[in-house]
Parts: sequence; C-alpha cells; structure tokens
Amino acid sequence: MPFTDLLRLTVFLAAAEATALGGIAALAAGRDNDTTTVLVAAGWWSVSLAIGLYLGRPAHAADGVRDALVQAKTATSLPPGTPARIAIGRLWPIGVTALIAGVLGILFPGVAVIGAGYALLVALAWRTREAAVLAIEQRDGVKFYVVPNSALRPIELVRTPGLRSDRVPA
Repeated sequence: MPFTDLLRLTVFLAAAEATALGGIAALAAGRDNDTTTVLVAAGWWSVSLAIGLYLGRPAHAADGVRDALVQAKTATSLPPGTPARIAIGRLWPIGVTALIAGVLGILFPGVAVIGAGYALLVALAWRTREAAVLAIEQRDGVKFYVVPNSALRPIELVRTPGLRSDRVPA
C-alpha cells in the first residue's frame, strides 16, 4: 500500500470519527437537555480546531513523517500484503476508539465530545502530510510503501524506484 494512500485514509477515518462522535454527542446532549455539555463541546472543539490547524501547517507537514521516511529501506519489489489488509492492520485503533467513545457517548455525552475533539485535532494535524510525502516522492523519483506490521509498532516503509517526473531545469 502506498504510504500516501495510508495517510489520506487516516485523515478520512479520523474526520469520519469526529463527525460520528459529534453527532452522537449532539443527540445525547439534546436528549438530556444538557446545555453544559453543549457549551463544553463548543469550547473543546474550537480549541481542537485551532490546535489541529496549527499542527497541520504546510510548513511543518514533513516533520511528522520525517523519521519514517529516513528509516525506509530501499527495495526493488513491493512489500507483501494487500492494501486492504495493510490498512486494516494499521488503522484498526481508529475504529476501536470510535466504537468505544460512541457507545459510552450514548450514556455519557461528554465522552463523545472529548473523542470528537481529539479526532478533529488529529484529522486537521495530519491533513498536509500526504502532500509533503508526494512532494518528496516527486522530487527524488521514488515511491514509499507501507510494510505490513502491527499498529502498535512504529510504521515501517520501503523506498522503491519511481518514475521521475519531467522537471524544468532551474
């Protein structure tokens, strides 16, 4: 699975988690007429939005993936495993946290509020990483692929030769 696809999927799943948990929090707070939870949600989601936008600035997009790219081993073949299996193996924690926070959020809306804010922060902070990796791939004429391993271990990548794009001389 290309690393850029995994980064894009991570952002989409985190944003979907934030949306689902936000909906659960709104429904549960509305059911209980809980204005305190709604006010806390507005404050926490605003703070999450600001932090996520700050951490996801394009100027710092490569900082989050630098270590993984530097440690990528060069290979002439793709790593084993289907993209779906690799994605599920790496991203299952997002689904588990969404499920736990969603179930608890039905009973305790504050849990869904906190989970939605955190997922929003992650989605916004990671939104520019794909573009940073694509820029490096185009510049160096390589492609980074994810090696299948546990989501509880740091990500491992392999670097394969790619097709150099036609570049205008500087």
